[in-house]
Amino acid sequence: MKKLAGIALALVALVGTVQQVQAQNIVNMQIRSEAFPDGMVVPLRFTSHGDNVQPDFTIIGAPAETVAYAIIMHDIEVAVDKNGTDVTHWVAYDIPSPQIPEGKLPAGSVYGKNITGKAAYMGSGAPLPDRFHHYVWEFYALNAKLGLPEGATRAEVMKAMEGKIIGKAAYVGRYANAKPKK
Repeated sequence: MKKLAGIALALVALVGTVQQVQAQNIVNMQIRSEAFPDGMVVPLRFTSHGDNVQPDFTIIGAPAETVAYAIIMHDIEVAVDKNGTDVTHWVAYDIPSPQIPEGKLPAGSVYGKNITGKAAYMGSGAPLPDRFHHYVWEFYALNAKLGLPEGATRAEVMKAMEGKIIGKAAYVGRYANAKPKK
């Protein structure tokens, strides 16, 4: 009997939590990829030591009023300056679709600059073979396009997104230098 009462209380708490989330209009946006599971090792093909192919992603559960998406990929293990700025690998914005195919962005999408100054995807590229770096792909659902020209910096994209973000999710990959030895 006590066990049943405990289960009943747990269900009441769960229902209450779901109702609170719904009342606060919290978005349950999620990301999926066929390239590798969230939190796992990034295959060599998708790294700068391999073929440097941009992984596929599918954004699920974005708000109905989403007009465009933005993606920022960065290596959180490296500080490139004394302010703690990390390495930007990929910036993309004004993405019109929640389906991002492998190797390219949907038509109408715009590339921003990575740390090398190129408007392109730059795959994971941890320098050491014995230490994993964590790469975070941040996905933003936006209620308006940003309208920035190609090659905007991460900081410019973040500034342009202010007041337009209606959903956010992240996907994480780990990578240590797996570059074949010569």
